[in-house]
Amino acid sequence: MSLDADEPRVLYEGHYLALVARGRWEYATRTVKRPAVAIVAITDDRKVVLVEQYRIPVGCNVVEIPAGLTGDVEGAEDEALLVAAQRELLEETGYEADRWTELGFSYSSPGLTDESLMIFLAEGLRRVHGGGGDASENIQVHEVPLDAAVEWGRQRSAVVDLKLLAGLQLAKLQLDSR
Repeated sequence: MSLDADEPRVLYEGHYLALVARGRWEYATRTVKRPAVAIVAITDDRKVVLVEQYRIPVGCNVVEIPAGLTGDVEGAEDEALLVAAQRELLEETGYEADRWTELGFSYSSPGLTDESLMIFLAEGLRRVHGGGGDASENIQVHEVPLDAAVEWGRQRSAVVDLKLLAGLQLAKLQLDSR
């Protein structure tokens, strides 16, 4: 018998998220299903561009790679993954990139949510503004040597997001294969 044989039942629905029960499982889902994107942005001198911001659900600063949802801009709800990645990189960090590579597609936390995620490698960077996100965000932008990024994050009084760890590993595999 399949574990997901029961029909989904919405327990609660907010503006952005819903809590759903299906059989014995309870999980979170977005009210509008769109994948997320995350970007490992590498400068020409092999620094990775990281963002740091306070995350209310965990109550502290989190060091991350730039990331965001596709189609969350009014009028661009059918936005392609690459277009969303380009927009998020520019919005959060102030960088544009000449070269883009898809590194991998997965789910952010499959025991809790059905949110999917594509990780990109961005290269050939040029800074066009200071970044920092939109009016609702307070993002600090950091450039850290690629090989020291994990240790740098661990030494800060911030949580290191797992997307950063996965993204760095995928990027290093891609870069080393050249």
